[in-house]
Amino acid sequence: MRKKCSLFVVLLLAACMPASETTFAGQAADTDRAIQALLEVGPGSQGAAAARQAMVQLRAGGVDQLVPLLKAFKDASPLSANWLRNAFDGIAGQQTAAGENLPAFELVSFVKDTSESPVARRLAYEWLLKQDESLKSKLIPGMLMDPSPDFRRDAVDMWMEKAKAESDSESALRSWKEALRGAVHEDQVKEIDKALEAAGQDVDIQGHFGFLAEWQMIGPFDNKDEKGFAVVYPPEQSVALDAEYDGQLGKVKWQPITTEDDFGVVDIAKQIENYKGSLMYAATTFDCGQSRVAELRLGTPNAWKLWLNGQLVFDREEYHRSSQMDQYTVPVQLKAGANQILIKVCQNEQTQDWAQRYQFQLRVCDSTGVGIRPALNAAQREVSSEGVN
Repeated sequence: MRKKCSLFVVLLLAACMPASETTFAGQAADTDRAIQALLEVGPGSQGAAAARQAMVQLRAGGVDQLVPLLKAFKDASPLSANWLRNAFDGIAGQQTAAGENLPAFELVSFVKDTSESPVARRLAYEWLLKQDESLKSKLIPGMLMDPSPDFRRDAVDMWMEKAKAESDSESALRSWKEALRGAVHEDQVKEIDKALEAAGQDVDIQGHFGFLAEWQMIGPFDNKDEKGFAVVYPPEQSVALDAEYDGQLGKVKWQPITTEDDFGVVDIAKQIENYKGSLMYAATTFDCGQSRVAELRLGTPNAWKLWLNGQLVFDREEYHRSSQMDQYTVPVQLKAGANQILIKVCQNEQTQDWAQRYQFQLRVCDSTGVGIRPALNAAQREVSSEGVN
């Protein structure tokens, strides 16, 4: 009897609900189910059949599906994101092909919401531009410090163009400095640095990007036949800077090494020696003012392993591939205070000219690529305050 009463209450409530509300609730539920089907697509065509049916349903739903699709990017895998993008493109494409406008207010509001997926925000922005090119001048100038590197790049470009167009040198200098404030891309920073240098201004590129320039290094240890990558040498067990170990060519000790390279390249082959069939360890400490999420971004043509505070966070056993800034991105959790960073860099025995690079560069930044500077210690704070006074 109780079950029948409960069912009667549900039916009574549904009957009392306005038809528009019940229809809307049903449509929202259908949209949610369809989007969930796209999010559940897996490797090897897993869930692909259901996703294709969901695509048809979403396209039939028209522009009301656009914002829910964009919001779903936040929880999407790269594979699912492709399905979401295809669904969005399909709906937006059929809307514009019919000569109808996209819902500008809703999409602009989404683009401005920095808590949403940068990929989804960019997708919405690019479709909006097809509808109204003036949006670029309205939106981009306010995105100099945006969490999306793509939007930041556009904003930096605008400031750079403004600097080039300035007839007054002081105004141009201010524009160049403003461009630098938001720049996170190597090519832009290089161009800005060149312009500021011509104006007599020094740019701390290492500090701007968060490159680590001061290291303690020890080695060489044996890596003949590329066997050393898997070997646990003493520095992996403990970074004791006063210790001495048996190395590849005799006793080895930690020695300080500093790079003056703007982009933090520690060139082992040139600054120490290109020991063939060897590996080196480099250690440094990064002081963080508070516990926070960060990224360690590494560039190297060599095989490597990376530890943070004694924990292996990533490795790659690959020799002599191309090397570039931010080649590898490793998300990490920094603790408040001193964080110990250790890297193992391995060189093999190839003799070709292109196989002679033995180097690495490593920086600490946030997810947008903005460099994180180390916290000042007590002595540095005192000097800094004296400089201000």
